Amino acid sequence: MSSNWPEGVGRIILPEIDSTNAEAARRVGSLAGPVWILAHRQTKGRGRRGRAWSDPVGNFSATYVARPDGPPDQVALRSFVAALALDEALVAVTGRPDSFAIKWPNDVLLHGGKLAGILLESVGENARVNHLAIGIGVNLRHAPEPEEGALTPVSLLAETGVQITPEEFLGILAPAYARWDAQLSTFGFGPVRQAWLARAARLGQPIVARTVAQSFEGTFVGIDSSGALLLQMPQETRAIPAAEVFFS
Repeated sequence: MSSNWPEGVGRIILPEIDSTNAEAARRVGSLAGPVWILAHRQTKGRGRRGRAWSDPVGNFSATYVARPDGPPDQVALRSFVAALALDEALVAVTGRPDSFAIKWPNDVLLHGGKLAGILLESVGENARVNHLAIGIGVNLRHAPEPEEGALTPVSLLAETGVQITPEEFLGILAPAYARWDAQLSTFGFGPVRQAWLARAARLGQPIVARTVAQSFEGTFVGIDSSGALLLQMPQETRAIPAAEVFFS
């Protein structure tokens, strides 16, 4: 392991698996502590709302699984921790901080195209989260075919010329995640929120937020203390806890 690898965190490398989040769910009963699970290829990778996640060899697919403290709404804030860690790792690899931005709620953009996605899944009972799995996919070498109405996917290699293996990238991402997670645990969501807003895509600009039942248009003005999207509309500022965001 890298000399910077976070203390007490395990690492599992697999040649091929259906889904790293699915593998995390299968292993939680036997895990002694937090662990990263990386697969060189996923055959059934998933994105938000059950969408398929394309995962050719050379791209990054990994899941961080841990037993977090706190109620579910606080545990869910790790999505912002993961996004900041991912942004930090990508900037470290490329040296191009101005090329990346974070799109609410869970994507990292490169030159305005979708480079990476984050998927949180949890298992719990009695209002507690027993295990949290944070799945992360990054188009290191290959970009999938674009979906209608979605942001154009991009790859790190095509956009920057940077070549890095999934295992090398994990060695940079894992310490970054540990640092941001420690920030959240020690100081609460405030500093994480401010850092996230400093990297947010389209802050102060018009966007469309679509929930299952409704569509809202307004100006993206921030996120609140729960991580909900704040949308300035003609009559009100609305907090939207879950939605798909589209750029005008």
